[in-house]
Amino acid sequence: MVLDLGDRSTSGGVLMRREWEPEELIAAWTLLDDDWELVSNKSGATRLGFSLMLKFFELEARFPRHVGEFPKAAVDYMAGQVKVEPDLLANYQWTGSTIEYHRSQVRKALGFRESTRADEDALIEWLARDICPMVLTDEGIRAAMLSRCRNLKIEPPGRTERIVRGCRARFERTFCERVTGCLSADSTAALLELATGADGFLAELKADPGRLGLETLLEEIVKLRRSKALGLPADLFGGFSDKLVASWRARAMASHPSDFAANPEPVRLTLLAALAWCRTAEITDALVDLLIGLVSKVNTKAERRVEQAMYAEVKKVHGKTAKLYSIAEASLAAPDKPVRQVIFPAVGESTLRALVAEAKADAKTYRARVRTVLTSSYSSYYRRMLPKLLAAIEFKCNNTAYRPVMDALDLLGRYADMPSKIRHYDALIRCRSPA
Repeated sequence: MVLDLGDRSTSGGVLMRREWEPEELIAAWTLLDDDWELVSNKSGATRLGFSLMLKFFELEARFPRHVGEFPKAAVDYMAGQVKVEPDLLANYQWTGSTIEYHRSQVRKALGFRESTRADEDALIEWLARDICPMVLTDEGIRAAMLSRCRNLKIEPPGRTERIVRGCRARFERTFCERVTGCLSADSTAALLELATGADGFLAELKADPGRLGLETLLEEIVKLRRSKALGLPADLFGGFSDKLVASWRARAMASHPSDFAANPEPVRLTLLAALAWCRTAEITDALVDLLIGLVSKVNTKAERRVEQAMYAEVKKVHGKTAKLYSIAEASLAAPDKPVRQVIFPAVGESTLRALVAEAKADAKTYRARVRTVLTSSYSSYYRRMLPKLLAAIEFKCNNTAYRPVMDALDLLGRYADMPSKIRHYDALIRCRSPA
């Protein structure tokens, strides 16, 4: 007879580890003095099956559902201890009065008791309250349930799936009640309208920003303004984990108007609130990234234009050292004569002009010209962006070192709607006379 010890899942979805080192087998699967007292009156397949089930329960705090849950290495090791052939394990009866008696022996020896319906209800309540807000997978919930049962010395209930479904349903109901209870009547109406997808804003809200550019930035600003108009509280999901909110956002992202309509209203509102709340934050971050990217793009383009212009103006003078030596030598030879008579014949007027142009092309001149090009680009094109961006994003900073930046933002905000050709100055700004 061939014994099937393959890797088969249990009804609870939790598997015992399959690989064991020799030292681990000795530590976990060795029968001790009290164990031998329970095993001594058993023989054959019953002796081997009971011994494995006893040590399995010690490790897992639950009974195996079938023979395939025993690791092959553990079966071979236990068979050597109890002097029974490993293949005889296939004859161990998994139903009937014998195995029920064996389970009661194991429970009594390890101080456990059978679970009741009241225990199941208590587990559902505990899982919904303490675990579901943090653990999002069924596997994680099952693992938490088994750990709880071990601590309470309760044999895990057999209806694991009922418990998982029950705690999830209870938590979802509580979660939705909490979220919808924080929504105003106007926000509720706006979210329900959003769910229909009638005006296309639902699809826009889900969409990521397009290619970097001014038009993209303006579109994202409009999207942010519309999402803020939903009126969701800033602390709507306060107290809940980011992973939980992100899971509801992902669920909403994958939903169509028909999917929203198929859900009860509390679930529908919570899905939409999670989507809008997360997307508002994401769009804000994207706008900041777009702004930084645009500033970098404008600056890079300005630098490139200045570099090209300066390269056209300045031709590097070859043999500069020799020419400077010639100028110095000619000057010393005739210090009292005019430059045109002494210097020009030595190196040439055009060479002198090239040397002067190259000297002027220093870092200070470069930065000034870049700033001029930047100002021109902003005034003629990118100024369309700033007023809308300042109106869409709220800037805050408590660091006094950056107070001038905040003052500048305030100034720009106050004068944002003024025509670009008109100059306005803040009353606190005083023009300094040149020294």
